[in-house]
Amino acid sequence: MKKRLPLILLLLLTTSVFAQRKSELFAEIDTLKSRISQVEQELAKAKREISSSSAEAEALRAENVSLRDANATLLGNLSNFSELSKQNSENVNKAMAALARKEKQLSGINDMISANDSTAIVSLTRIKQTLGENAKVAVEGGVIVISNSLNGLFGSDTATELTEEGKTWLAGVANVIKGNPNFKTEIQGLNITGEFGPTFNQVVSVASELVTNLEIPAERIAVSAKDGNFKEGVNIRLQPDYKGFYAQAKESAKAAQ
Repeated sequence: MKKRLPLILLLLLTTSVFAQRKSELFAEIDTLKSRISQVEQELAKAKREISSSSAEAEALRAENVSLRDANATLLGNLSNFSELSKQNSENVNKAMAALARKEKQLSGINDMISANDSTAIVSLTRIKQTLGENAKVAVEGGVIVISNSLNGLFGSDTATELTEEGKTWLAGVANVIKGNPNFKTEIQGLNITGEFGPTFNQVVSVASELVTNLEIPAERIAVSAKDGNFKEGVNIRLQPDYKGFYAQAKESAKAAQ
């Protein structure tokens, strides 16, 4: 019995130690399971965060691509706008240059018109000095008109032979014509009866006196007869050389281009 007691004690001690060790192992297993569960939770959380980050990265990549496309489109539009603006600027400059040329042309023509008007006014003053202050002289549309009645020229409204008074008046007119070599002369008869034959004969008598006796070149004189609209008489019309004027205006326009 005494021999068995130590063996029993050893067995009890071994059993006790084994039971304690088993309990510790179970506790350690529970701890490990808890850690594994925690690690799995953290792993799942990390996966979710990775997945979310991947989705955000994909969204950012797509947005970046869209922004690059939009930026390229914007740059293209800016380039087109710049080119269009350049073309518009060139067109405006061309239009302004053309306008400046037109203004220069018009300015030259206006200067010539003003010069002609000034010449007519100066000539009007000189004509009155030549024919006298009582002479019937006017300017109509740039044309100087010297008027006389049929009685003053012929002694009656039907006669065709000039009176001495009429010849004296025409001598003064001849001096005016000679003093204005750049003006063309038209002898215009005004009639109120509608019978233009006698009126034309009177105009021819005036022209004949100017050419034959007063030495006015025939090519400088034109004759006409027209309805006087309740007025009769003879008008000596001195008008600028419009053909020469337009030729000068044309040359001025060419020079301004």
